[in-house]
Formats: sequence, C-alpha cells, structure tokens
Amino acid sequence: MSDNAAASFPLPIISLTEPAAPPPVRRLPPWLRQNLAPGGGLGETAALVAELGLETVCSSAKCPNRLECWSQRTATFMILGNVCTRPCGFCSVPRGKTEELEGDEPERVAEAAKRLGLAHVVITSVTRDDLADGGAEHFRRTVEAVRAATGATIEVLVPDFIGKDGALEALMEARPEVFNHNTETVPRLYRTVRGRKSVYAWTLELLARAKRLMPEVKTKSGLMLGLGETREELLDVFADLLDHGVDYLTLGQYLQPTLDSLPVDRYVPPEEFDELGRIARGMGFRKVASGPLVRSSYHARDMAEDGLVETGGQPAA
Repeated sequence: MSDNAAASFPLPIISLTEPAAPPPVRRLPPWLRQNLAPGGGLGETAALVAELGLETVCSSAKCPNRLECWSQRTATFMILGNVCTRPCGFCSVPRGKTEELEGDEPERVAEAAKRLGLAHVVITSVTRDDLADGGAEHFRRTVEAVRAATGATIEVLVPDFIGKDGALEALMEARPEVFNHNTETVPRLYRTVRGRKSVYAWTLELLARAKRLMPEVKTKSGLMLGLGETREELLDVFADLLDHGVDYLTLGQYLQPTLDSLPVDRYVPPEEFDELGRIARGMGFRKVASGPLVRSSYHARDMAEDGLVETGGQPAA
C-alpha cells in the first residue's frame, strides 16, 4: 500500500482513559425502606382489579404503599385508560397513543368498590388532552355509579382540565365530597416537573373554582418534596393554596419511579416533614398529612373524616 493510500485510511485513535463511571445509585435511607409481608386482602384486591379489568394508580405510578393499601382491601381507581397525554418528569404512567373510553368502566369501578366494602372511594385518572372535555363526563358518570352502588363518600383526584371549557362544571355536578388536584411542586420547578403545558396559576384557580362551584366540598392538594425546592418556596405555596381556599394538604417524598424519571435531589428526613406539617397546620390548613411515605390518596378516608391527622406521616386510623 502506498503512503498516500495509508493516509486515506488513518488508524483509529485509541483512548487510554477509563470510560466514565455511571452515576452512583442513590440508596434509600432507612425511613423509606418497607418490609411488609404480603397478607390480608392483598391477593383478593389484586385478583378483583384483574377480574374487572381496572387500572389503579397504585400499580401505574409504582406507589410505595401499594402492598399496605391492597392488604387492607383498598385501592385508588384510575379511569380514562392507562396512557397519559402529558410528559410529566416525575410519573411512570405510560405515554403515547391514548385508548378509547370504555363505556362500562364506571359500573366496573362501582362493582369493585362495592365488593371491597369501601366507605370512601378515591377516583383519579390520566390526563386526556385529546378529549374535548378532558374526560370530565366520564368522571361524573363514575362518581355517580360508585355512589349509587356503595353509598360511599367520593374523592376525585383530577387532572388540570386546562383549556377544557365547562369540564370542571360538568364534573362537579356529581358533587364529590373531596376535590383533589395536586400542585406537585413549587412554581420555579413547575415546567420541569409537570411539563410545558402545566401552569401554576391555573392549578390554583382550578382549586378555587371547585370551591366556588360547590362551597361545601373539601378541597385538597399535595406536594412532593426532594425535587430541589427550598423551604421558602414551600411556605409561599402553602400561603397560595390557603388563599385559594384549599382545606387539606399532603406532603410526601418524591421517589424516582424509573431511570428516565427526574432524579431525587435529596431525601427529606421525617423530622423535617413533622416540622413542615406543624407549620402548615399553624398557617390554617384544616388537615395535613406530612411524612416521607405520604401520598395524595394514602389514608384518604382518614383525612375526609372528622378528627385530627397525626404528625410524622402516619395519618390517624
């Protein structure tokens, strides 16, 4: 081979440096480790959910309390399919092509609630920006079916219905006892955590509108901690929620559900949750559940009933 030919095929450059090490896996602190043995109604709840072809946020969102709740024969039902139209950075619910609404889903949810003997039923959903009403009419039908079958109190945990005129009004015709819409994080992190379509001011106004439409409803919102927020930012959000008529507040630790989800910035210790819970109660929230494993619908019946919620992330039983 000529020198010119050799020049046309240069030898590859071989790096003598070691490849970059993957980022270290952040270990769960002791207060987030659970050793719950399956038992009680765990298998019964799982079998019932499968038999009726239902979705639960417990499974789709990889909730850390699923074993506990299912063993106590309770679950949070997720309607409108299992595919979401929002690319939230914190959530593990699948995204992509949405599914057709199932006309008999309200009755199947009602049957599950009846067979589980639930006195308080939480109904949530994926976000369906592809539907003209965001799924509000389907929500209303589900609430009414569950109430007719069980007589239970109903809590709805709704998406933001942004740009869906009349959606909130249609849903509130079902007169849920608790209206829940999560704030999730502080304004500075809103687009990063909740996606570019979400608007902090809209979240606040949705909660206020629900209260104006139905003054007797208990409004509720929740925040995830450990995403990079500051204490001052949290306290500002507390004040904003109170200014918009929110009654109940939940505070819990963000846990990264998949490798593609937002990373945890820090694990907030239980004593800090305790302190924030005391501050929130002192500011005027009627009930507060604050603790590392608290989730928006965790022990939801306890918050809906009269009585105080204990500190330390363990709502009163």
